[in-house]
Amino acid sequence: MPREQGSPPLEGHHLGRPSAPSCLARGTPSWPSPLPCQDMALQNALYTGDLARLQDLFPPHSTADLLLESRAAEPRWSSHQRGLWSLTYQEELTTPLHVAASRGHTEILRLLLRRRARPDSAPGGRTALHEACVGGHTACVQVLLVAGADPNLPDQDGKCPLHLCQGPGALQCADLLLRFGARVDGRTEEEEETPLHTAARLGHVELVDLLLRRGACPDARNAEGWTPLLAACDTRCQSPADAEATSARCLQLCRLLLSAGADPDAADQDRQRPLHLACRRGHTAVVELLLSCGVSANAMDYGGHTALHCALQGPATALAQTPEHVVRALLNHGAVRVWPGALPKVLERWCSSPRTIEVLMNTYSAVRLPEEAAGLIPPETLQKHQHFYSSLFALVRQPRSLQHLSRCAVRAHLASCLPLALPRLPLPHRLLRYLQLEFEDVLY
Repeated sequence: MPREQGSPPLEGHHLGRPSAPSCLARGTPSWPSPLPCQDMALQNALYTGDLARLQDLFPPHSTADLLLESRAAEPRWSSHQRGLWSLTYQEELTTPLHVAASRGHTEILRLLLRRRARPDSAPGGRTALHEACVGGHTACVQVLLVAGADPNLPDQDGKCPLHLCQGPGALQCADLLLRFGARVDGRTEEEEETPLHTAARLGHVELVDLLLRRGACPDARNAEGWTPLLAACDTRCQSPADAEATSARCLQLCRLLLSAGADPDAADQDRQRPLHLACRRGHTAVVELLLSCGVSANAMDYGGHTALHCALQGPATALAQTPEHVVRALLNHGAVRVWPGALPKVLERWCSSPRTIEVLMNTYSAVRLPEEAAGLIPPETLQKHQHFYSSLFALVRQPRSLQHLSRCAVRAHLASCLPLALPRLPLPHRLLRYLQLEFEDVLY
């Protein structure tokens, strides 16, 4: 094991106690830069949280201002002279303070700070405070802040500790940072994101609430023009089983942001609006919330896509989130219908959701499909939804019912004020629901 020249062996003793590691000097003044240390006994004690061993290794008047070198777990490509590249284990720099903070070893952290560890040291690009926030270690965050750690120092990626609060203790960590002077609207260096952007994107409802109560700007824009509301609406579910919980969190986030004054129709640089993203992710309740705020159902992004386009181009996981409700909400708020020539493509994509097909077809006075459209649907899907698809294809080139034609006439007459006028019509509830495209699982 490499040691400093002239230092005593690691297994030596002094006055009946284990000697300090070779890189520890007793009673010496502070150095301008940390001392390098490769003592494995010290590193093992740090990573395992062995406080008693570290008290022996760091006696009074010693220093914990050390620089630890460790290898990355995986080899990485690195360049050498003459343009040659090779796989090597890249050395990573850290300090004892970082190790203790990242693992939540609070008492060890206190010991290291008493032994002159610098709270804002960042040899690898992050401070110990960043590491404690990433791990959600509230007690470590408090110890570091009391010791003078700067809550507004950016890491190598330009993120402040408040951007990195994660884990079970994220809320308490953020509260401590704010109490010790962290800027609630501090920006990352490249993306120009505020902590509110990050919390909204991660779906952290309680943290968003805390930041808003502490004065975070609900309409702050990052480098791409995204507001926290756009970030919240872009929340994605990882699997169909997670769809309901994800949509519920997204709805809570949007309600918080809107109640704080967020613009429900704020567009980014590509003219994407919250409604576009909510439709694309299949968040039905969020779509209805945004429409109730008066946003336009027909606003286009730079690609010419409306919210209805986004809903019909959504991922397969949207099937678990009842896409037919999104489509119906848009159509009842005046969304322009799908071009009839595109209906076969929509049928092919959404045949597993017959109610989505039903609500679209019920906005036309006739079923506008080619006779060969049945071939676009897999046989097993036709069999599973036989009753609906039999009624659909029976109406190809055939007149719809008089009741349906009357519905089309009323909706066409109210086109410019459909969302406001329909609920106010003095009609029986059942007839009103029919006008609002209530699902019947069959076409007439």
